[in-house]
Amino acid sequence: MIAPSILSADFAHLADEAHRVGGAGGADWLHVDVMDNHFVPNLTLGLPVVQSLLKVTDIPVDCHLMIDDPDRWAVGFAEAGAYNVTVHAEAVRDPISTALDIRAAGARAGLSIKPDTDLDDWVEALRSYDTLLIMTVEPGFGGQSFLAEMMDKVRSARRMVDTGHLTVVIEVDGGINADTIEQAAAAGADCFVAGSAVYGADDPAAAVRALREQAVRARG
Repeated sequence: MIAPSILSADFAHLADEAHRVGGAGGADWLHVDVMDNHFVPNLTLGLPVVQSLLKVTDIPVDCHLMIDDPDRWAVGFAEAGAYNVTVHAEAVRDPISTALDIRAAGARAGLSIKPDTDLDDWVEALRSYDTLLIMTVEPGFGGQSFLAEMMDKVRSARRMVDTGHLTVVIEVDGGINADTIEQAAAAGADCFVAGSAVYGADDPAAAVRALREQAVRARG
């Protein structure tokens, strides 16, 4: 699955930008980075913008909350109609309760880990989640270089899914483009967040299709 990140889109025309990656063979999810300038040193958008975006797209919206106190705010995004709501392991106080609350509000629950966070510490909590988002850059800004060493985490997660220890979708976010997506796919990722690789292209929908084809080939 390919999840274009609107962090790289034109914020003045978000409805149009969502439409540019839709259609047959287009985006599987639309990735929305919510940043509060506390958990990460950047400020993007919040729930009102997500609510407006949900009104103009039928692409499932994947909300990535890079915020302090996600236990308080996550349910609101689920209630608004987000398909998947991801909180950060480093910020959530009660990961299992928050996952259950997100699911009860109608969304899938995701847990994200930063590059320095040990996956093994979160395996038990991940049994309550639907998505594992492995950051392949330090969260906060788009356009960073892909951290290939994070593929060890992806491979570990893939083994746990394949052996039935976890049932999560493995998502990767950061530096995903035509040069890196095959590494992530071969390591076992299922969903790929791509920002400038999609929205920097002349034809974003065609870029989505090309990235998906690369991932499918790499996974065999």
